[in-house]
Amino acid sequence: MDNQTAEHTTHLPLVTEPRNPGMALNLDWVRAVQANTSAVERRAATLPGRRSVKKDYQAAWMLKAISCIDLTTLSGDDTVGRVRRLCAKARQPVRTDMLDALGMPGLTTGAVCVYHDMITTAVDALRGSGIPVAAVSTGFPAGLSPFHLRVAEIEESVKAGAHEIDIVISRRHVLTGDWQALYDEMRAFRHACGDAHVKAILATGELGSLRNVARASLVCMMAGADFIKTSTGKESVNATLPVTLVMIRAIRDYFDRTGYRVGYKPAGGISKAKDAVVYLSLIKEELGDRWLQPDLFRFGASSLLGDIERQLEHHLTGHYSAGYRHAMG
Repeated sequence: MDNQTAEHTTHLPLVTEPRNPGMALNLDWVRAVQANTSAVERRAATLPGRRSVKKDYQAAWMLKAISCIDLTTLSGDDTVGRVRRLCAKARQPVRTDMLDALGMPGLTTGAVCVYHDMITTAVDALRGSGIPVAAVSTGFPAGLSPFHLRVAEIEESVKAGAHEIDIVISRRHVLTGDWQALYDEMRAFRHACGDAHVKAILATGELGSLRNVARASLVCMMAGADFIKTSTGKESVNATLPVTLVMIRAIRDYFDRTGYRVGYKPAGGISKAKDAVVYLSLIKEELGDRWLQPDLFRFGASSLLGDIERQLEHHLTGHYSAGYRHAMG
């Protein structure tokens, strides 16, 4: 592979993994899935205290986190200028002198995530960088627009140049236990994506129970999801460690049975570098090192990068700088 080709494929999702083709809906497997809420919460509560890394090791984990960030802007007041600045930040997430001192020149974020209207702007701003553009779709964030329009929205976003599509599922299918409807919906979304990779947003804060989260995760993977994602970032409860534990164990079970690796994306509420390190440590313990690559793990975040950059400057200089020194653009 020549250097130019490598540059354009390094950051694309699942390049080194066979893509999850999905499988027939197995309702016996789905209905057998349970979640011991108290045990999950106990396990999650131990993580922040037990998994603490310092100095060079901490800096290395934070640099890893940067490479896995879907740098995101999903606001009604997004402008072309804001998206261009965000893309510039994705290309150069940390000051050049700091990256050189840390031995990581050329580090970029994992992707940039925008609404459909901003896809063309983001694609143009990221041209030649190898950083993919992700677009939220299917009536994001509620997912309540007519079904044919949700499918058409995916197709239009792919046509506009999005490499990844973040879709939202219909929560009512989960809440009523209509797993066939959820499977059929997800299967249609996957088909509409074509070669673009699809992240299924479960909106876990609205699913009612960890058991529902586990079953919805499994059904979406059976229908061919390339990633499962916690939240839109617009719910009252977004990514949490208990939800993460349930979802990544579903990913592990699916891999054990099918041999296909599915990615994971926690989104919403992760804004501190120390929290990112905890999530990465959980992924390492439960899924292994292979899932610590941006083709299989992403943070959906906007403010997280600023705090990581601030912590890295402290690591290099021994001093904390003001937050405004690490703006998104």
